[in-house]
Amino acid sequence: MEDSEEDELLNLSLSVSSNKERKKKGKNITNNIRNSYEGYEAKIFRVLQMREQMIRQDHRRKSVVNEDHENGLPLIHLLLTTATLVDNNNFDSSLTNLTDLYKNVSLTGDSVERVVAYFTDGLTAKLLSRKSPFYDMVMEEPTIDEEFLAFTDLYRVSPYFQFAHFTANQAILEAFEKEEEKNNRSIHVIDFDVSYGFQWPSLIQSLSEKATSGNRISLRLTCFGKNLKELQETESRLVSFSKGFGNLVFEFQGLLRGSRVINLRKKKNETVAVNLVSYLNTLSCFMKISDTLGFVHSLNPSIVVLVEQEGSRNPNRNFLSRFTDSLHYFAAMFDSLDDCLPLDSIERLRIEKKVLGKEIKSMLNYDVEGGFELDCHKYEKMETWKARMENHGFVGTKISSKAMIQAKLLLKMRTHYCPLQFEEEGGGGFRVSERDDGRAISLGWQNRFLITVSAWQSL
Repeated sequence: MEDSEEDELLNLSLSVSSNKERKKKGKNITNNIRNSYEGYEAKIFRVLQMREQMIRQDHRRKSVVNEDHENGLPLIHLLLTTATLVDNNNFDSSLTNLTDLYKNVSLTGDSVERVVAYFTDGLTAKLLSRKSPFYDMVMEEPTIDEEFLAFTDLYRVSPYFQFAHFTANQAILEAFEKEEEKNNRSIHVIDFDVSYGFQWPSLIQSLSEKATSGNRISLRLTCFGKNLKELQETESRLVSFSKGFGNLVFEFQGLLRGSRVINLRKKKNETVAVNLVSYLNTLSCFMKISDTLGFVHSLNPSIVVLVEQEGSRNPNRNFLSRFTDSLHYFAAMFDSLDDCLPLDSIERLRIEKKVLGKEIKSMLNYDVEGGFELDCHKYEKMETWKARMENHGFVGTKISSKAMIQAKLLLKMRTHYCPLQFEEEGGGGFRVSERDDGRAISLGWQNRFLITVSAWQSL
């Protein structure tokens, strides 16, 4: 544990002692209430001490895979029992169980120990006041630079995001090709969440391969981002990359999320593609999702690409249902990383701590003040998103065989230890599956779908 965290634990110990002294000088209260409160403080302190001990041990030891996979089942059972206790506000038993969990989890152990460690942190944070410095210590919010580095690692080593981006880009490219006779060799992509912009270099390269110095192609990106700094850095990276392709005219327009959108269509007959990659699930209410889809439909785009993480974690569902679905999902993600990186990898620890772990803890501790969540994403099944798209005037289109072949090649390059699967049924390791009669394609790990890409047109 870092020095700042050790200082905070020391401050907690002193705080417990000082609270006792203040009680002696304050109003008289019953011994039962005082003993109960002091007992609760002591148990919280023991939980945090056990967490510190777990982290210290992880810093000293080498990672060892637990080959007895059945040992993971009691740990999962203890975690689910603890989640039930937390949900029922049974604080005393919850703290006892959390102490036991920290004794048995590890950030550098097997995939079960690792994923349970972050869920344990999330449950611990739920029992702490958000004003407490120890809440921030457990939640461990990464810096912008740390999160970028971890996301870059995940993008590089796992097929997860590359599958989504390459499949989406293939659909966009094919929409452009269908309209080449009338689109003046111009394409305008509207990306509702550009993030770090990692999706677009492959499209820039693919378009440039179709162009010549005498017959250039124009690519315009209108991109929405979370903050100005991220947009500027993304623009700088993409503009710099595009300069290596002289037969491509590249233009980038960055807008902050929530900005008023005007003059999106400037060039006559250009192909318009809307990119909704992991965006709709971030909106704070279903009315905003509906408004966004209505606006997208009004643009009359040639294609809309929808990419969503598979799940049943709508915040309107009860806590235990979201918790169980999230546990299944992230267990698959942590397990899949063992196929991409060695267990003692620094990159793996960074990915799990700064990206996946952050998402787990945010899911367990989203803010419901003001009547609705601010940080909890609405991960839902493909069938739910399909119904929503159809209700807003869109019809699904077939995913091409080229996209399937591309996905299979990607998995072949990005997986190392487990056999690949390309069918709907069973199997271990990564797999890619056609769904909805070929109108969607999903990446899965073993029997769990992880992320799904679908393409849509306006009716």
